[in-house]
Amino acid sequence: MRPVAFDDAETYEPEEGWRRVSMAGSDRFSFEWFEKPPGHSSPMHDHENEQVCLCLAGELTVATEDDEVTLQKNDSVLLASNETHRVENTGDERAVGLDVFAPGRSFDFWTDREE
Repeated sequence: MRPVAFDDAETYEPEEGWRRVSMAGSDRFSFEWFEKPPGHSSPMHDHENEQVCLCLAGELTVATEDDEVTLQKNDSVLLASNETHRVENTGDERAVGLDVFAPGRSFDFWTDREE
C-alpha cells in the first residue's frame, strides 16, 4: 500500500488559482486533482494517455477539435489517446476536478513541454 496525503502530495501551480495535485497512482494509471478559477482554460494539447476528466465542483467545459461538453458536478468524459483537447472553467465559481490518466504520467508533461 502507498498512501498519499493530499497536503503532502506533489503540487504543480503554474498560475494563481490553477493548481494540480498528484494523487496515488503508478506507471499504469495516475490521478491528478485540480482546481481552476473562473475563465481559466488549459491550452489545446494532446498526450499519449487516455484521460477521464471528472468534475467534482463547479462547471468544466471540455473541448476537442470536433466537439465540446460541459460537465457539472459528478459528470465525466473520456478523452482518447492523442485526442486534442482543452479544459476550461466556464462557470462563475472555482471548479474542481479529477483527471485519471492511463498509462500514468508525472507533472513532467507540463514542466518539460515546449510552447
